[in-house]
Amino acid sequence: MKGYLKTSQIWKHLLLAVFSFIMMYPIFWWIGAAFKSNSELNSANLFPAHPTWSNFTDGWNAISGFSFTHFYANTFELILSVLFTTIISCSLVAFGFARLDFPLRNFWFSIVLVTLMLPSQVTLIPQYAMFNAFGWVDTYLPFIVPHSLAGGIGGSFFIFLLVQFIRGIPQELDEAAKIDGCSWFGIYYRIILPLLKPPLVTVAIYCFLWNWDDFFGHLLYINSIDKYTVGLALKMFVDANSSTPWGQVFAMSLVSVIPAAIIFFIAQRHIVEGVATSGVKG
Repeated sequence: MKGYLKTSQIWKHLLLAVFSFIMMYPIFWWIGAAFKSNSELNSANLFPAHPTWSNFTDGWNAISGFSFTHFYANTFELILSVLFTTIISCSLVAFGFARLDFPLRNFWFSIVLVTLMLPSQVTLIPQYAMFNAFGWVDTYLPFIVPHSLAGGIGGSFFIFLLVQFIRGIPQELDEAAKIDGCSWFGIYYRIILPLLKPPLVTVAIYCFLWNWDDFFGHLLYINSIDKYTVGLALKMFVDANSSTPWGQVFAMSLVSVIPAAIIFFIAQRHIVEGVATSGVKG
């Protein structure tokens, strides 16, 4: 019986390995293509026979007048601004819904939850028209301002996540702080905010990853090359009027996902921990 179970486990793991390889094959091909010359890209080999680093060195400075260092700096400037404003605004709004008693609180919280089901395409044109009227097109304000008001990408989800966590914090801590003379903001800053570390780490990770991948939003609002992010810089490699250096495209696209991949693999435990503890009552 033990031998049968052992054999079944071997076959199960072997089958999983085969399916994993099939699913990962495009990624392996992409990595291999980043080290291939243009003449070798059409070959059947998964990995290059003669790997070359020139795709990375040439691709890094391929855009006239700019290097990918400039685009990386733009991307981090934008995302770190969004990250900071999101953490502050969403934690404040969540604290208000979880702790303050104001008219129609449940109604407004329901509205926040309803926006989770609202497709972004519905608000796309009104938002663009409004930001264009404000003169914010070709600036980073269409990303920073909505996030500073607990909106933007994932704002409703972050509020819901933080509200669930704050509701699990004993209200006796608030009452003790009031006795010591704390205001509501003092309770938020001194009591609630330090205890929000697990879900705030989760919010920061999701906010970073989602905004890093937001190619369409950047394409819509950013027009000047000197303000381009990494994703928009990759778009410049593809030219309908000339041959595309696909080796450089694959190399730079591989480089572009490295920060997001590092953040994800380092912070996997925090993502699970933040989501899991958000529903714990205690």
